[in-house]
Amino acid sequence: MRASRRLLQLLSLIAIVALGGPAAAFAGRQHDGDHPGDWHHGGGQWHGHPKPPPSPAIRVVASGLEGPFGIDAKGNKVLVAEQGANRISSAKLRNGAVSPIFDPTEASPAGVARVGGGIAFVTSGADAPDAPLAGTSTLFFGQEGGTPQPLTNLLQYELDHNPDGQLQFDPVTHEPLDSLSNPFAVIKAPGKPFVFVADAGGNTVYSVSRSGDPTPFFVPPVINTGACEGQQNNDPEHTGCDPVPTGLALGPCDTLYVSTLTSEVPGEGRVYVLDAHSGEVLRVITGFNGPTGVAVAPNGTVYVSELLEGAPEGDGPPPDGFDPSTIGRIVRVAPNGTRTYAQVTMPVGLDYAGGTLYSSAWSVAGLFLGIPNAGQVVAVSDSAFSATEH
Repeated sequence: MRASRRLLQLLSLIAIVALGGPAAAFAGRQHDGDHPGDWHHGGGQWHGHPKPPPSPAIRVVASGLEGPFGIDAKGNKVLVAEQGANRISSAKLRNGAVSPIFDPTEASPAGVARVGGGIAFVTSGADAPDAPLAGTSTLFFGQEGGTPQPLTNLLQYELDHNPDGQLQFDPVTHEPLDSLSNPFAVIKAPGKPFVFVADAGGNTVYSVSRSGDPTPFFVPPVINTGACEGQQNNDPEHTGCDPVPTGLALGPCDTLYVSTLTSEVPGEGRVYVLDAHSGEVLRVITGFNGPTGVAVAPNGTVYVSELLEGAPEGDGPPPDGFDPSTIGRIVRVAPNGTRTYAQVTMPVGLDYAGGTLYSSAWSVAGLFLGIPNAGQVVAVSDSAFSATEH
């Protein structure tokens, strides 16, 4: 099964083709602001503002964001990639004050990280071979207060090298068979290289040097278990579900954690635990539903965001009275493997810093509910997690 172009478009906020599935159920609905706090669907419209978090154990750190995806929390600030606003912002953890750092960026940023005294971020990709390369599918780096500079274009690397080996273009129409490149997360690498980048569209995790030279570090395998087994893909040699790497996190003992969407197939999402220097797969954590981010605590507890968990199935309108604040959750995997769950609305990026788990929330409310500036960053305490699968 090809990586879902619908969700890859969701991840990059590029609406090229409207496809079916949970997220598409919200496409085109607008917010009129007349019913704050009252969620219902009627007459083709969603009404209401984002509800408060469902429990005091989930605290809003910053609000008024436009499509917050990747985050990086450190000290008294959290960096936010506001993909809906083409902006990298900074929010103070003490009072939630938000200020732009790079505004606007050349294209929609998806992931952001502090690196070497500066800030690195990646921008969403493109599908067509003749799409303009400037700004799209690019790793940028810059100093706060300066102008970020492009380090490397991963769409160009994909076109030239095709790390996952799958057929890229239809032999007859010459149209791309799938999303070619969609870098979604970036993280500082331990020592050398400079950063790791997860390219969801290219099915590849890259290591990138300070001079901007990308090298495939980990190419997750196509998945052929469960509902993915034998599914049609770009070519007969790669049947199954594309892995689609979405999140990156450093763990104890120089490990790198990689979340993979696995074409949104329920239960087939994975987190790979790698040696952060060699890329060797040390273990695989299975059983997730479309994971979009990952974070790791110093004791080895793993947190995985599931952006669309609980979204209505199908491509029609959701049922009357459906509450979109119930979409999404975070799964906590203890070192002994025990799983607990926290209901966080539409989470994408995660970061564990200073003993606290931070998450973006309401990340796609602007795209699918038509609610501007609905995005949040929230702090999720241990008490938010329960054994109940929300």
